[in-house]
Amino acid sequence: MDEQALVVAAREGDLNAFNRLVVTYQDMAFNLACRMLNDDDAAADATQTAFLSAYRNLGNYRGGSFRAWVMRMVTNACYDELRRRHRRPTTPLEPVNPEDDEEVESPTWLADPSASPEQTLEQRELEHAIEHCLQAMPDDFRAVIILIDLEGLDYSEVAVTVRTPLGTVKSRLARARLRLRDCLARFGELLPSQFRLLIKDQQS
Repeated sequence: MDEQALVVAAREGDLNAFNRLVVTYQDMAFNLACRMLNDDDAAADATQTAFLSAYRNLGNYRGGSFRAWVMRMVTNACYDELRRRHRRPTTPLEPVNPEDDEEVESPTWLADPSASPEQTLEQRELEHAIEHCLQAMPDDFRAVIILIDLEGLDYSEVAVTVRTPLGTVKSRLARARLRLRDCLARFGELLPSQFRLLIKDQQS
């Protein structure tokens, strides 16, 4: 795929070219929104909002990483939703306990289809622990660690995405990783043994 050629075509009004760009990045965009918002429906809305914003603002794209440019739209949409939540906090009518509801959809970003039932249980416990710790972070820290450690963007792309100097991105990532490590350490025996040993080694 010649990404830049598709961008040029999209800027000239070729909707099919833009749709090909959407297909390329829609999974990454949705995963980012899910991890930022911890809500599939809100993530879907944020992703749709982001791509609409990207299409309307193609004229403002000035080259560089198109992926980072699109993820900026997604991040902005998530920040907007998080600010709305902070202004109007809501409490679920029926708090969900993943341990007593088999129909709760489990995140798949760490899933291993070849895992044994015991390994699958360990993975789910780790997923829930990491989700909890991510949601406990400040929004800016959560965005950086998701973009770099989970989505695989490089530092320069993340700097573009969050409109923050490269040095600040690196600082936030280091602090976010420390927060994640310290938070996971509190889960103790819930974590698989290899993660308990890794955290213990990092703390010693």
